Amino acid sequence: MEQLVKDMLIKLGENPDREGLLKTPQRVAESWKFLTRGYSQNIHEVLNDAIFESESHHMVIVKDIEIYSMCEHHLLPFFGRCHIGYIPAGKVIGVSKLARIADMFSRRLQIQERLTQQIADAVMDTLKPLGVGVVVEAQHLCMMMRGVEKQNSFMITSAVHGAFRDSLPTRTEFLKLLERPSRHS
Repeated sequence: MEQLVKDMLIKLGENPDREGLLKTPQRVAESWKFLTRGYSQNIHEVLNDAIFESESHHMVIVKDIEIYSMCEHHLLPFFGRCHIGYIPAGKVIGVSKLARIADMFSRRLQIQERLTQQIADAVMDTLKPLGVGVVVEAQHLCMMMRGVEKQNSFMITSAVHGAFRDSLPTRTEFLKLLERPSRHS
């Protein structure tokens, strides 16, 4: 990867041997390894047996999980928040594990639509809950700093399974709990 970065710098008209760029190929390679570490993770390692028996059948939501990902079309970042809700059916998951699931899938080359679906599918497949809802809100640098250059735009995607898909009151409760007061109030 370091040679690819060096070649790219040359193609851009830069001198990879100048002082400020000497270690750039190494730093970029290390950075990409970190930014795409989700490829080297799997759901079983991420969960680390943090699934527990529970008699609760009430909705569980973790809001505002920060996510950072890389657009697979332009290799530019997108970032935002992920909200995950589920209704247990005999099992709950350690609260930090929901964030780790979101992280595992976001740390890959992605499109937001797939990312949202992968998180929902992973929670559904792992816990077998009565339902799962995932909402991702993100800003995409490929839209903000190139192309249409719309600085205030953001994309919202959702994926729902089970009760979140089949029951309008359940889905409405989930979405209502995600609402926040206006910053200008």
